[in-house]
Amino acid sequence: MKTVLKRIGLGSLVLVLLLVALAAHEWFAKKPFFFRAFLDRSVVKMAFESPETLTSLGFLESVGITGHNAELDDDSPEAMDKTFAQVRDLRETLLSYSDADLDENQRISKDIALYLADFALVSEPYRYHNYPLNQLFGVQNGYPSFMQAQHQVHSVGDAENYLSRLQKVKLKFAQTLEGLKIREAKGIIPPKFVIERVLTEMNDFVATPIQDNILYSSFKTKLADTDISADEQARLLAAVEADIKGYVHPAYQLFIDYLTQLQAKAGTDDGYWALPNGNLAYEQLLKFFTTTNYTADEIHAKGLAEVDRIQNEIMTILAAEGYDVSQGFSVAIEALAADPKFYYEDSDAGRAQILVDYQAILDEVNAGLGDAFRIRPEAGMEVVRIPEFKEKTAPGAYYQQPAIDGSRPGRFYANLYDIKATPKYGMRTLAYHEGIPGHHFQIAVAMELEGMPLIRKMAPFTAYIEGWALYSERLAWELGFQKDPFDNIGRLQAELFRAVRLVVDTGIHHSRWTREQAIDYMKKNTGMSDRDVTAEIERYIVMPGQATAYKVGMMKILELREKAKLALGDKFDLRDFHDVVLKNGAVPLDILETLVDRYIADKKSADTKKAEVKATDAKAQV
Repeated sequence: MKTVLKRIGLGSLVLVLLLVALAAHEWFAKKPFFFRAFLDRSVVKMAFESPETLTSLGFLESVGITGHNAELDDDSPEAMDKTFAQVRDLRETLLSYSDADLDENQRISKDIALYLADFALVSEPYRYHNYPLNQLFGVQNGYPSFMQAQHQVHSVGDAENYLSRLQKVKLKFAQTLEGLKIREAKGIIPPKFVIERVLTEMNDFVATPIQDNILYSSFKTKLADTDISADEQARLLAAVEADIKGYVHPAYQLFIDYLTQLQAKAGTDDGYWALPNGNLAYEQLLKFFTTTNYTADEIHAKGLAEVDRIQNEIMTILAAEGYDVSQGFSVAIEALAADPKFYYEDSDAGRAQILVDYQAILDEVNAGLGDAFRIRPEAGMEVVRIPEFKEKTAPGAYYQQPAIDGSRPGRFYANLYDIKATPKYGMRTLAYHEGIPGHHFQIAVAMELEGMPLIRKMAPFTAYIEGWALYSERLAWELGFQKDPFDNIGRLQAELFRAVRLVVDTGIHHSRWTREQAIDYMKKNTGMSDRDVTAEIERYIVMPGQATAYKVGMMKILELREKAKLALGDKFDLRDFHDVVLKNGAVPLDILETLVDRYIADKKSADTKKAEVKATDAKAQV
């Protein structure tokens, strides 16, 4: 008996050792045995090289690992060099896996990984064609936001890590500054208005009394929610105050001094065409964001055609509803926006009612999609107000994905700062876009897909992600959820906004439009306020190409749906089509087309086999 037990024990030990050896091989080997292991390992290793990402993910803390919370990401040019080298190695290993050894799903994963790697390498010559500090984002506002929102403080150790990150911020800013100087040497200098906005932002940050600084005030709030003693809290607060003065403010001064002298070199030619090789850089950005080979001229022309079509549809509805359309689109749409019947009471009660009505819209559409969807996320969906302290500078709405562990549902955050920014006729469209069946269906479903590598759950394909959300607005209308003609105007306005983006983005960066020319076109063709239009145009200037993805993605999904309808006739099932689009996660549009073509071929083949079986059975009965 002892011998048997000994053998069992020895066998178990051998098995454990083999499993450990296999795990070690899968982690350390250049080419793991399992393809998915390679993909997931690549994502995980990149995450482990980013302490800020690890902090945001928050999974290491649950097992007692917190050292990364004392560090900041390396933003040096050398770190970027290392990243490109890693991408080259990744691509080489990807190609070493033969398609013949992979199943269909694995081949899609390989194609997506190669797509991202190839784009990164093709774009390497243009790695400095961007503005790391701008009026929308950059380390100057990203760092304090990260510290406020992501760095958790539950213990003295967490607080000490917070102090460490304050003390290391000057190095991080110096690394970014090194990259800015490389850009200056290459002639890549932000437009004058960008520098002015960033300087104002940073000077205001430094001028704010330290105890009112977000790095101090948020830390104080976090401490108050802990069991740390009052004396220890006082010590930590004094240390934070000293570190903001001794490390953070000097870090910001590095940028302030540099940008102040850079102003003399800045110009007012705001498009990428004005940068060295700017046309080529913009071409690469369009390819990345749209995942197509459309040229700037093609996108511009598509935009102009869509603007004309959508405006005509809006004007037809307005005329039918008794509005004066004789003076043109902009006058008519402004009259609609000025009508007080479309707005809630400007009060706490009015704002509370908006949230209730948004939830009712989502509940209604969620219950009525049975004929359009088989696949749906298990995670729920709720409407939440954007926190009041950040409403003034936050977008009109955004979606937050559910927690991976199911502890938090998907959330549609609504901005209620300006009551006039929430006309009743636009609410359904916004809810469908950000919630159901828009981002919630697409993102939550992707998170819940089984057997998918991490890269498939996190793929950053804007044309697919935003294209689906914009498609969802139209789908809801097609399914009868926007029967009120004014709700349909809200839908068309949202689509018009995305069509105008095609025109102005390419106009600025390719056709040499001035900032003022773009503002004038957008104001005339959307009816948006001067402030909102200016903010949008300035966004496109510092984020070239991104705004084109929405409409291009929507048009491609509609094109593929019509392709499937034409090919399958009465055998077309909308639920099948949506399964194909959603069950593969975010993909480039050309890969999506391949998937739809495969679905069409498989459907035809299955129908042919059914017909053959039926014919055989009929002959047998005779």
